[in-house]
Amino acid sequence: MYELAILARGGVLLTVWALAAGWPPGRLAGRLRRDGWQRICRGAWAAPGKEVDWRVRATALQLQRPEWVCSHGTAARLHRIERLGAGVGVGVEPLEFTARAPCRSTAGPGVGPGVGGGTPVRVHGTRFLTAADRSLRRGLRTTTPARTVGDLIRAAGSREEAVVVADSALARRAVEGVRREALVRYEELTAELAAPRRGSPRARGWLRLAEPSSGSPAETVARLRMGDAGLFPESQPVLRPASGPPLRPDFLFRAEGVAVEVEGYAFHGTRRAHERDAARFNALQSCREVRRVLRFTAGEVFRRPDRVTAVIRAALAL
Repeated sequence: MYELAILARGGVLLTVWALAAGWPPGRLAGRLRRDGWQRICRGAWAAPGKEVDWRVRATALQLQRPEWVCSHGTAARLHRIERLGAGVGVGVEPLEFTARAPCRSTAGPGVGPGVGGGTPVRVHGTRFLTAADRSLRRGLRTTTPARTVGDLIRAAGSREEAVVVADSALARRAVEGVRREALVRYEELTAELAAPRRGSPRARGWLRLAEPSSGSPAETVARLRMGDAGLFPESQPVLRPASGPPLRPDFLFRAEGVAVEVEGYAFHGTRRAHERDAARFNALQSCREVRRVLRFTAGEVFRRPDRVTAVIRAALAL
């Protein structure tokens, strides 16, 4: 019999592999537990000491179900596409997969009782899944960025959810501390949403609201809410301060000289970041196009957008 560690792939072992290698069923489970292997789900184990996170769980499921392709929210996490409200709130985010019909769309507990409790699994059955829709990302089979964005926009429950996803994929930005290039071109998303699929007409309308220069989900929501209020600033214009490198404020009402900055907590997470932000604020004030700078937190944008637009409108009227 082979040692169990030799049979594992990427720190994941399927019971069927051990049985095929000659391990008797009566001895296998006891040996796994004695050696510290961690149960991921029925028939799959993680190597001793390995962190059992969502990627390990997804890996185990794909080893068991080769036809399953990571999609929707799980694909977004793999590609580092931001989503509105992702990771916020109570409960565990489900693992999502797509498989070609005749697989039916299902949702259920699926994974558990691995370390940290069970993880819900959602499988989307579809007739529309070709080789061109699949890619390999961080060791997992996943839908391409264009297909992922298309799936998320078609299924979005609100305009804000849809446009946040499109902006994120179209933009070059830092996500989870990792700076990445733009993932798709606008033309690719247009082609993806051109197919006569459920939700495509509404999704095409939302795609027209996308802005590749947007720097964060909070900026996207702020832009949409300002548009609702009849306010249409420039997004991320390039300005030159009195000294130092060029600056790109989040928004600029050029005629009135009002710059608007939307700031998340992470931007001020350290003393150095706070000092950098103060220097940026002073430099922005020195730009000849800027007479006033308004600053709002992401929390204000998400929870009190009417107040944000009222403050901006009052500043523009001065």
